[in-house]
Amino acid sequence: MSRRVPLIHWCLLLCCVLLFAWSGYAPHDYFTWVLETFPVMIGVPLLLVTYSRFRFTTLVYVLILLHASILMVGGHYTYAQVPLFNWIKPEFGLVRNDFDRVGHFAQGFVPALIAREVLLRRSPIPRGGWLIFAVLSFCLALSAAYELLEWAVAEASGSQATAFLATQGDVWDTQWDMFTALIGAMAGILLMSRWHDRQLRGLMSL
Repeated sequence: MSRRVPLIHWCLLLCCVLLFAWSGYAPHDYFTWVLETFPVMIGVPLLLVTYSRFRFTTLVYVLILLHASILMVGGHYTYAQVPLFNWIKPEFGLVRNDFDRVGHFAQGFVPALIAREVLLRRSPIPRGGWLIFAVLSFCLALSAAYELLEWAVAEASGSQATAFLATQGDVWDTQWDMFTALIGAMAGILLMSRWHDRQLRGLMSL
């Protein structure tokens, strides 16, 4: 694999840094902002540290930036107050701001491609049913772990975590979040696998 860093990877990093700076400038409240963006704070440095040892395909890096962008927008406004979805709510007769559904869909869609790449490159699991099962299981476990984290934060901080939970009065919010992540993971596998495979072949040929 070439050691040269493609220009597009530098551009993706720059976009992430700029969006992170915007997200952290006068957010709705800093407590919620930290809670919502901590995956970015952890994930981006981890990707940088491991870049020379395990470089993902450009497709996966683009998807990671997309997911990070959703987290940073949600952190800036809170998921229940994203302006675009506040406008959509009355236009389509919705009862809640559904930006958090977009976030949980991405929580399945993007990790599915990350897990797929790691498994194909670092495990003996071949393409096929077992790979799909392993990827979906990972995404569901990740979603469940995030819901447990939200519960733990809510227990520890009380009403301060209301914006982080973003339940908006829906008693089935946790179940909907995990189901939406599962749908996202399935969509990622169905829609992206061929494109992902082409990029994997190109990466391995470098």
